[in-house]
Amino acid sequence: MRLGWCVALVCAMWLPRIACADPYLLVLGNAQDGGAPQAGYPDEPGWKDPAFRRHATRLAVVDPATGGRWLFDATPDFPEQLQALDRAAAPHGRPDLAGIFLTHAHIGHYTGLMYLGKEVLGAQDVPVWAMPRMAQFLTDNGPWQQLVRLHNIDLKPLVAGEPVPLAARLQATPILVPHRQEYSEVVGYRIRGPNTSVLFIPDIDSWEQWDGQGTRIEDEIAKVDIAYLDGTFFANGEIPGRDMSGFPHPFISASLARFAALPAKERAKIRFIHLNHTNAALWPGTAARRKVEAAGCRVAEEGERVGL
Repeated sequence: MRLGWCVALVCAMWLPRIACADPYLLVLGNAQDGGAPQAGYPDEPGWKDPAFRRHATRLAVVDPATGGRWLFDATPDFPEQLQALDRAAAPHGRPDLAGIFLTHAHIGHYTGLMYLGKEVLGAQDVPVWAMPRMAQFLTDNGPWQQLVRLHNIDLKPLVAGEPVPLAARLQATPILVPHRQEYSEVVGYRIRGPNTSVLFIPDIDSWEQWDGQGTRIEDEIAKVDIAYLDGTFFANGEIPGRDMSGFPHPFISASLARFAALPAKERAKIRFIHLNHTNAALWPGTAARRKVEAAGCRVAEEGERVGL
């Protein structure tokens, strides 16, 4: 079999509905910061059964035409997720990342940067895009400042609303969202490719708070083809003994009620992500998952690909 046919066959097997040269998005994790099973919960099935393991939320964007690979957030699951990315899109070098885009300074979203340090990869000037407070946090606080000082990472400035070109046909635009800002701003991203655009908002306090700041989530969904949205908790009561009404995340149940008025085409864009280990919608076949699907929405799955 000639090489050209081999390449075509591989693409047909592993990248259904995605042309070989087209960029694509890869979901490397769909769980909340602590993943599943989570530390301190010894009875969770994931300790014994890999089918019940999920990594912290992270996206990758790959451009086969240039070999570019970009990560959105740097989770504590960096080793496993880098390995998954390597399997999907072989690197040209180690770690051969064209860059990392950070959303904010909560542990599930930036602490994976430690693996770029001299103790592990010893990376050289990996571009890391961050908002001003996020960049200052990394510059001023150890051990992150060592990554900056030793040029393991090269901090790149972000400005809310200003697109960052990734390649000729790709760009990412940071979007400010209201969420706990103890150490940094919090952003989501609008990722645009030549054919498809994606919204990524893994953390937000509430859609109503965003309304008050002049941005409606429905309008943001209308601008894209797919929307990965904060689905951390399904409903109040899923954590025993705690009133969750003040938790800084929109419940999936509340989001489904709000989005019920949207046309089916708009609801079909929605894929909930960043699910806590207590959220039954994390697992296929549960009543919570069925409610999401009955509403015309989806839960993001690890390993899913979206052609851009």
